[in-house]
Amino acid sequence: MAERAYFGAYGGTFAPETLMAPLVELAEAFDEARRDSGFRAELDGALRDYAGRPTALFFARRLSEDAGGARILFKREDLLHTGAHKINNAIGQGLLARRMGKTRLIAETGAGQHGVATATVAAWLGFESVVYMGSEDARRQAVNVARMRRLGADVRTVDAGSRTLKDAINEAMRDWSATSATSHYVLGSALGPHPYPTMVAWFHRAIGREARAQTLRRWKKLPKAVVACVGGGSNAIGIFQAFLRDRVRLVGVEAGGRGTALGDHAARFAGGKVGILHGTKTWVLQDREGQIAATHSVSAGLDYPAVGPQHAALRDARRVEYVSASDSEALDAFDRTTRLEGIVPALESAHAIAFARKLAPSLRKSDLILVNLSGRGDKDLPEVERIERGS
Repeated sequence: MAERAYFGAYGGTFAPETLMAPLVELAEAFDEARRDSGFRAELDGALRDYAGRPTALFFARRLSEDAGGARILFKREDLLHTGAHKINNAIGQGLLARRMGKTRLIAETGAGQHGVATATVAAWLGFESVVYMGSEDARRQAVNVARMRRLGADVRTVDAGSRTLKDAINEAMRDWSATSATSHYVLGSALGPHPYPTMVAWFHRAIGREARAQTLRRWKKLPKAVVACVGGGSNAIGIFQAFLRDRVRLVGVEAGGRGTALGDHAARFAGGKVGILHGTKTWVLQDREGQIAATHSVSAGLDYPAVGPQHAALRDARRVEYVSASDSEALDAFDRTTRLEGIVPALESAHAIAFARKLAPSLRKSDLILVNLSGRGDKDLPEVERIERGS
């Protein structure tokens, strides 16, 4: 187990004493389950029949023509049940929790998609569920709050700190510390203490495996670049891992927000430094005293001060490059994709599309840029319209 706890200098298990035994139990249960052909078959069947895998690979012709240059392809994770890649991980952890004999699921959520996915799986498998959500995120994602409650989840809003994902994770971990005998914490991204970064990446590995095979089958070659948005980084690591050994440019797009000043963005690699947050060593946005800095993004799902530890290691190894897209660039990509392709992308995914649009003119028309469309943007429409009204 120890050799998988770190990605280079990052990762580890920096958790309070009360969580060490539950984390060891979880790591052992996960290792046992993924070696079990019966568990893998049950997981694959659920991803196929319940979630809707494989998802489509779509050539965004009009968006490509508008950008000029390379063809832009979308891996359509927005077509999955519940509307985002988050359902892959929620199903995996839900099946694992049932195998461990747990009766209650705890989750945190920023944009609401992971909360909806967890509430959905809880309803399907018969778990009690509690979802923590910062009150600012709950305001921005009211539609998803209603969905979670309709699915039977107890949605608990958090008014501490910046009232966003960071604060929701704090409360979820406190709950798990007190209830780990019966509860499983469904952490929603590829971060946190071991085994979560490894486990979440494994449950999302189908994204990259499908996309790589579909690109080769349809286009007879690999893409020049694979682009994904990066908050915690679960959708990005899900698609990147299939291309790590290929001569393919991999680009993670962070939230550039409204400016470069600390507190105006969530670009950890542009303004952060190495630290520890939520049980893992990674790049974290911090002030001069080492306190966790406030963040901002138009996208609740990217509004988080740390990044998954595997991304930090991939950056050190120069295998993945990390850039940022601003709020205004993401909103422009959101609007253009909706109007040109009839697809309303999540604001998270719009950050990746914004970079792909900038990259396309520098490549040949025969080249391919693969964008992971991690979720759909129905949830973001009220916030986008509020911003456009200037209210």
